Amino acid sequence: MQCLWCHEQIMHETSWKNLLLLDGKALLCQECKSKMEVLSGKCCSRCSRITNEEVCSDCRWWEKQSVEDPLMFNHSVFNYNAFMQELIAKWKYRGDYFLGNAFKEPFVKSFRKKFTFLEKNAIAVPIPLSTKRLTERAFNQAQMLADFLPIETCAILSRKHGEKQSKKTRYERIFTKNPFAINETINNPVVLVDDIYTTGTTLRHAASLLKEHGCTRVYACTLVRG
Repeated sequence: MQCLWCHEQIMHETSWKNLLLLDGKALLCQECKSKMEVLSGKCCSRCSRITNEEVCSDCRWWEKQSVEDPLMFNHSVFNYNAFMQELIAKWKYRGDYFLGNAFKEPFVKSFRKKFTFLEKNAIAVPIPLSTKRLTERAFNQAQMLADFLPIETCAILSRKHGEKQSKKTRYERIFTKNPFAINETINNPVVLVDDIYTTGTTLRHAASLLKEHGCTRVYACTLVRG
């Protein structure tokens, strides 16, 4: 099999795992996987930002904006380095849906390690795209990531169409209006799922709405920390 990124041949060891499991084979070569920088060591306990502080300045700022931060914490798997930017751009913006499968193993492994405390009734809620954006891209990358996880997925949020987050300044992202809507009450613990954590605004908009509709606790699991 060829690496999904560089197209070099991947040599697989023959094993019962590879024979019995469809996802038992690597989709990226070792060289490409080594460029995916797993977040480890000194990171903010609230948002996974690389820092020597227990809680980074961004999260302290969020704490001052309300009596209680609606988001318990965000856990990100990878740093948003140049290689991850290229990978995600091809997957997310250029429609390479299958490439997203390369994230499954590390995403699920990291989730299982971080969220051992979750109650059995916890659900994964993907950050939605607007109808227009979903039509443009043909798939929702957050939904794909959520479907990888070993907990129930519920797509209970909808989103109004607006300018792409990637086109906005940091200030515009932080002070944007809440674009989400929900039509049901939910009292389960929720893990919001998205591809990138940048300012945390999008996740907090979603978390606030979920809390208003009965959700007990809201966490986030994202692929990369921008």
